[in-house]
Amino acid sequence: MTDGRFNGRLACRFDPARVTTPAFVVDEGLLSDNLAILGRVKARTGCRILLALKCFAMFRVFPLLREILDGVCASSPHEARLGREEFNREVHSFAAAYSAADIEQLAVTSDHLVFNSFDQLERFRALAEQTATAAGRTLEFGLRINPEHSEGATPIYDPCAPGSRLGIRRADFRPDQLEGITGLHWHNLCEQDADCLERTVAAVERSFSEVLPRMAYVNFGGGHHITREAYNLDLLVAIINRFQSRWGTKVYLEPGEAVALNCGYLVATVLDVVQADMPVAIIDASVPAHMPDVLEMPYRPHIIDSGLPGEKPFTCRIGGLSCLAGDVAGEYSFDAPLTPGDRLVFTDMAIYTMVKTNTFNGVQLPTIVLYRPDTDDLIQVRQFGYEDFKSRLS
Repeated sequence: MTDGRFNGRLACRFDPARVTTPAFVVDEGLLSDNLAILGRVKARTGCRILLALKCFAMFRVFPLLREILDGVCASSPHEARLGREEFNREVHSFAAAYSAADIEQLAVTSDHLVFNSFDQLERFRALAEQTATAAGRTLEFGLRINPEHSEGATPIYDPCAPGSRLGIRRADFRPDQLEGITGLHWHNLCEQDADCLERTVAAVERSFSEVLPRMAYVNFGGGHHITREAYNLDLLVAIINRFQSRWGTKVYLEPGEAVALNCGYLVATVLDVVQADMPVAIIDASVPAHMPDVLEMPYRPHIIDSGLPGEKPFTCRIGGLSCLAGDVAGEYSFDAPLTPGDRLVFTDMAIYTMVKTNTFNGVQLPTIVLYRPDTDDLIQVRQFGYEDFKSRLS
């Protein structure tokens, strides 16, 4: 049984009672399992794979990740700097638009700078080149295209939805202005299988066939659920190999979720159980503050040892401790009534959690913990406090 998006592993290998809550716990062994799958894709295709920092940016595990991954993709000067300082392999940067100040920072941290429009390219190319040269760096330029082919089911996560601001459509593309452009980039998938990629590649080839042979690389973006159970790896490999052979260009992938899928947990403690239309267990974590994707996607996160409403003897609603009325994870059933002090373990909480947490209501940010299954060690990587809350305010 899974809830909402795929949640895979429905057990954890550590004792949640050993963790001070709230806490994000990342299992290093599960990360290694995912990396092994990504490594096999690289070995069979020769493609390059980047870590999407917008999804997972726990730099404590970057030494492990860079054993397989080729670098990072960044969406801001801060992400690019983190990638340069902590990952120290390729840094690819893209944003919907840049300011001059952004360019001055990105030119000294990035290897590939991708523009969202020809106007931005024309406005900032010279500044980027001058800044990079002064820093003794070589900077390559790319363009983001819009394949105008949607596969996503959730509009907020569909970069090819009507009216999207992301990527250059074929009607607006200027093939005569590609001097110095070495790569194209697109992104249109979200937690999807290789058949979605196959249709997208076909759409790109129909619209941009005259451009593809001129590129040194093409970035297929993210959203590939490569490490999910039953993902069609053979089809992915065939698509990449066929594309590279047909167009004579290198392929990049930039998954975020596939790197850390099902590798993390949010451990919370039940603080109280109140009665509404059903029992409501209030935990020391918060949905909008600690796992906002639950509301944005939206989806129902899985809790280990829970069932669907009515599936087990005790059904209740799980709510967070903030003042937001909608601070609710969903309705669940358990073998016995929940009581204060019980630990709840939410699965698949490495991705789009730590990178999105906030201090709404001054709610305590979860501690970040690394679990090493070979030694059964729980290593506290970072604990947050009042100063982390205060420093964001004035």
